[in-house]
Amino acid sequence: MGGAFVGAAVLARLGRRIGLPTIPLFILAGILLGPHTPGVVLVSDPHDLGMLSALGLVLLLFYLGLEFHIDDLKAGGRNMAIAGGIYLALNVGAGLGFGFALGWGLAEALVLAGVLGFSSSAIVTKILVETGRLGNPETKPVLGITVVEDVFLALYLAALQPILSGADSVGSAVADGAKAFGFLFALALVARFGTRLVGRIINTPDDEILTISFIGAAVLVAGVSEWFGVADAIGAFMVGLMLGSTTSGKRILKLVHPLRDAFGAIFFFAFGLSINPGDLPGVVWPVLIAVTITFFMNAVSGVLAARIYRFGPGPAANIATTLLGRGEFALILATMAASAGLDERLTPFIAGYVLVLAVLAPLAAGRSQWLARLLPMKEPKTAKSDEDDAGASQSSVSERTSV
Repeated sequence: MGGAFVGAAVLARLGRRIGLPTIPLFILAGILLGPHTPGVVLVSDPHDLGMLSALGLVLLLFYLGLEFHIDDLKAGGRNMAIAGGIYLALNVGAGLGFGFALGWGLAEALVLAGVLGFSSSAIVTKILVETGRLGNPETKPVLGITVVEDVFLALYLAALQPILSGADSVGSAVADGAKAFGFLFALALVARFGTRLVGRIINTPDDEILTISFIGAAVLVAGVSEWFGVADAIGAFMVGLMLGSTTSGKRILKLVHPLRDAFGAIFFFAFGLSINPGDLPGVVWPVLIAVTITFFMNAVSGVLAARIYRFGPGPAANIATTLLGRGEFALILATMAASAGLDERLTPFIAGYVLVLAVLAPLAAGRSQWLARLLPMKEPKTAKSDEDDAGASQSSVSERTSV
């Protein structure tokens, strides 16, 4: 366990020096120090870290729920909903088509739709911070798209769970889906109308008791979620959504941050342990094709989002490259697929895809001006140019009048 933390930390330190995000480096540490790679083997059986890995996944989604507010979705307005809907339609649709083209199966195609469809909130945030674009106008649609993704993700995982669980018939699948959505709806009602009551129950001036309370609530609801056929991570997300709106929300966000980082690292490390590097060459071409599809769809999405917000090619390229990274959501789907016994090629494919894009995204974001030159867009007219055009028209009218 100690070696896992140290190994992940060493690789993360080295990667930070060249501007790489930590997620692919934690996965790489698991691959290098796992049972499938010659050399030092810290953990011979990935299942030894199973409970800690599950806790890391729960805390990742719990933290995401804390940061997400329904008011953010309302404040974004129509443009944010349209931009987010376009992004999901293009990327999820492309992922579904790619999955069917591979011929691995219906359930596998649905998993691939989510893998290719959702960007990584962690990588997006790090790119925005490291490139100094938090104050840029195009950052608003970027964050808006991630908010729409978060909402759709909860529904997507709830709908996918009955399929992965192997329902015997259409009626059984519908019943499982209804049970899952019913549970989610109950949690949503509590998040919407029970915030004050939940806030009174959870509130305490003692940080120790507060920490134990919110971790207990997140893990308990995550476990109960599985009984209802909902992914445990989504149950944790809903608890974060509830607690984030309470008076203790900001304190909880601060207290859970180091726990999320520590156990999140174990989740990514444990995923790396399950990857056999010998399986990666067999999925090289599918990975490269998927990366190409994702880059193209992100470019199209960036252009369309920029036109909605009346931006030029520069902001369009920034939107496209910032949202390029894939990470925690893809790995959640990989974990679910492995548990459901789907095609064995899915795990190495998702690992290779995430590694390539997690490295490519920050590099592409730092050189987005190259993409901007290739986009079929023109710089929008500014207020000053509009005034100049109006002045020129007025001069022309005056000249014609004089003549």
